[in-house]
Parts: sequence; C-alpha cells; structure tokens
Amino acid sequence: MFMKNDRREKIVVCGGGGFIGGHLISALKQQGYQNLRAVDIKPQSEWYQRFDEADNLVLDLQNKSACYQAIQGASLVYNLAADMGGMGFIENNRALCMLSVLINTHLLMAAKEIGVRRFFYASSACVYNADKQRDPDVTALKEEDAYPAMPEDGYGWEKLFSERMCRHFREDFGVETRVARFHNVYGPFGTYDGGREKAPAAICRKVIEAKLSKRPEIEMWGDANQTRSFMYIDDCLKGTQMILNSEITAPINLGSSEMVSINRLVDIVEEIAGITLKRRYKLDAPKGVNGRNSDNSLIKQYLGWEPSTRLKDGIEKTYAWIHDQITTRG
Repeated sequence: MFMKNDRREKIVVCGGGGFIGGHLISALKQQGYQNLRAVDIKPQSEWYQRFDEADNLVLDLQNKSACYQAIQGASLVYNLAADMGGMGFIENNRALCMLSVLINTHLLMAAKEIGVRRFFYASSACVYNADKQRDPDVTALKEEDAYPAMPEDGYGWEKLFSERMCRHFREDFGVETRVARFHNVYGPFGTYDGGREKAPAAICRKVIEAKLSKRPEIEMWGDANQTRSFMYIDDCLKGTQMILNSEITAPINLGSSEMVSINRLVDIVEEIAGITLKRRYKLDAPKGVNGRNSDNSLIKQYLGWEPSTRLKDGIEKTYAWIHDQITTRG
C-alpha cells in the first residue's frame, strides 16, 4: 500500500544542495511536482545541482529557527542534510559528524508542530555493529544487526540515535517517519576530491589523474581487501521515494547486494579507463570495517524491489562525468 501524493503539495529536501539531494530535486521536478524547496548550508554557487524552479534557501539546519523556516508549509520532508563525507572525513571529524544530531532533532520538532504528512530520514549502514563486519567475506547485514549497538564511532552513533528519535516522534507524537539505511551511494554530480569523497568517486579520480599525468600508479587505503556494496544514485532515488510512500515504519536497508573488494573496484575502473596501474598500499590510512554488504530480504518482501544497477554500469557513468569535470576545469 503506497501513499498517494498531490503534485502541488510542498516537498522540502533538506540537503538539497548536496549530491543525493540535488538528484532528488531533479527527479521530483521531472515527475511533475511543482512546489519544491531545496535547503542547504552551502552557498548556492557551491550546490551540486540547482534548479530555478525550486525555492532555494541557504540555511544552517543545526539551528532550531532555521528548521522551522525550512519546512514551513511542507507536506513531505526529506532529511538528507548532514556534515559527512567518506571514511577519511568521518574517522577524523567525529564531533562534527555528531553535531548533525541537531539537524534531525530540530527538524523533527518543527515537523511535529507544523504537522507534515511524512518525514524521511536518511540513515546509514554505519549504524551496524562492528563485530559483524570484521571479515571481508561478510554475511550480508540484516536490519536487526544494528543491535546490540556498536556502530561506527561518531557518524554511526549519530545516525543510530537519530533513527531512535524518528521512532519515538512517530510513537509519541504521531509524526509519520520513515527511515532508510543507505549503503554507499555513488554517481555523477557528487564530491570527487577535497577529502569528503567516497571510494567510487575517489578511485575514478585517481585513475583519471594517473592516466592524464602518465604516472601509472595509484595509492590505495589499507590493503584494499575490505569489501563493500555500492548503490547507484538512480536506485537510491527510487528506493527513497518508495520507502517514504510506504507503510514501512522501521529502519530498512537501501543498498546493492553486489559486494566487491576495493581492489576489485579498482579493477573495474581500470577496465573502463583502459589502463593498468601499480598499486601502492597505505596501510595506516582510514579504511573502515573489513566487510559490509546489504541484506535485501526485507525490502524485497515489502516492496518487491531492490537496487539492481550493476556496479560496472554505474561506474561507467560516474567515471565519464568525473573525467569531464577534470578535463574541463583546467
């Protein structure tokens, strides 16, 4: 059973200047929604995608008053806003990651008072218990594996706490919250340098730079035997909207079940680039857990669907976009 939406009702995307948020505004616009608001802390000149048809606001959503301003008149709210990045960022900025708790807390308070119809919270696979992720040949993570709690320090704890806030605001105050645990989203129009980029974009950039500079080597973080699954942005957008409109009230995985090692991810990018690089392993670099994959049993049971874009197909599109950005910016 899915909730039906009026194309004229106000939809607010918090984090709308970011990677996923920009794609979501674009998708909603293409679907015919006419009353869109994008909110982000970054100056609009730094947004990954910006659409004049939307009401674009620059606000710091850690502040309570900004949250009330952001979602005033809203029917649907997507909270994708967070201070985050790839493993190099979240392992070295734990306090900054924890402060994102203010965003979701204040948005929930505003949603309760304003009376929004649905509130979506973007959680993360970083909530899962670290003891279940010690082996690269990991058993795919089920939703119940978040407890007993031992998430990624900083970022993962904030996400897990905010999940609980969503639950209790739904149970105690009737705010219709929906929560998805994102597993490594990638695609065009996202961060690929500067320290906040995630593995797919970082590896695409490194391979492109090695090819252009004719220095055939690449630096790898850790031994690169750690395993992950990576979800293409189109699957993320479809799943996010389906979950928001569903009756799934508990946090649910939203990720690909195609698990690869980081070494294999580099193989794929090298094949796309038509190059083979010497790999230098930086064993003291942040690398996260040894293994993580998404068990999609629940999402298939509830929605009859799961993310299905093949990694190689999504990486080809991502590589092409990053290549264009690098070769045209100079």
